[in-house]
Amino acid sequence: MSPRRVLLLIIVAAALVFVFHERVTRKMPDLEVYWTAAVRARAAEPLYRVEDQHYQFKYLPAFAVLAIPLGMLPIGAAKILWLFASVALVAALILLSVRLLPERRRPVWLLVLATVVVMGKFYAHEIVLGQMNAIFAVVVALASLALRDGSEARGGLLVSLAVVIKPYAVLFLPWLAARRRVTSIAAAALGLAAVLALPAAIYGVPGNIALHRAWWRTVADSTAPNLTNADNVSVAAFSAKWVGVGSTSAAVAGAITLVLLAVAAVVFLRRPGAKRPDVLEAALLLTLIPLLSPQGWDYVFLLATPAVMLLVNYSDRLPVALRVLTIAALATIGLSLFDVVGRARYATFMSWSIITVCFFVVVAALAMLRFRKAA
Repeated sequence: MSPRRVLLLIIVAAALVFVFHERVTRKMPDLEVYWTAAVRARAAEPLYRVEDQHYQFKYLPAFAVLAIPLGMLPIGAAKILWLFASVALVAALILLSVRLLPERRRPVWLLVLATVVVMGKFYAHEIVLGQMNAIFAVVVALASLALRDGSEARGGLLVSLAVVIKPYAVLFLPWLAARRRVTSIAAAALGLAAVLALPAAIYGVPGNIALHRAWWRTVADSTAPNLTNADNVSVAAFSAKWVGVGSTSAAVAGAITLVLLAVAAVVFLRRPGAKRPDVLEAALLLTLIPLLSPQGWDYVFLLATPAVMLLVNYSDRLPVALRVLTIAALATIGLSLFDVVGRARYATFMSWSIITVCFFVVVAALAMLRFRKAA
């Protein structure tokens, strides 16, 4: 994308922030969670507290330590700062997704427009909540770009940084290992060691160990109550909604999870002969994260931005039947807004996990691109 277009995008984004900042900054509840954790970390206080209820901090202790500068600002100023940052990060993610394409088969304006139409509601939800998915996706996109271009050390370090931002970036560690590049594996291992050790600088070694144990308990204890939430789009929630919470549901979710992981493995094994294979594989893993994470909320599908752009770019390389199904799935994702379909229909749509099914189609289409050596 030309510098002129980038500048235009920045101006438009700044204008949107200026117009809507008061309405958005009254919300951003998730940013308040991060801000509170940063304040607690600065004072070496416990991070994981049952009394926080739905708004419990669920990230690694290192996240709270790195967020300390944010906690030094008044919460109002922190919200305005993060609002500007979130809009910029969404724009950066879209631009990086264009840059990651092995080749451009569509005009840039079409790639960007189609991706924004499909993913726009996730971008908006991300910004209103004050979430961290956009920065996570940008870091992974930068890691993919580094690995694609042969900068193995930088790519490995960026993956370890992604783990700090969102722990489910651990999904990328087996991928790095399977690539068999010693430099990226070593860089990621060193980065992860630093991630785990960082809180000890404030809490001491025993306190750091206690924090990680409390983190694990918090994540484990808060998973089951969220499975039947309509906005949970994970495989576990999909199974719970259709089968009911219990052993049968767990078995179904486990089977679907194994299938998805098997698809990812086969896609990797088919990389010989593919153009810049790291890009599609990273896009697939990003798409799988909200499906595999038991607490995969719908807005986390923002991570599928590179995948959606790949499908728009290579739609003509799909078999006709799958192409039609993919276009229908993407249209359903983008147009499933309660302002369009109505709140009652939207509630039914989410309770049936239709959006999860749509992303199963996205996964299948990505796998087909690899089978056809398109990417």
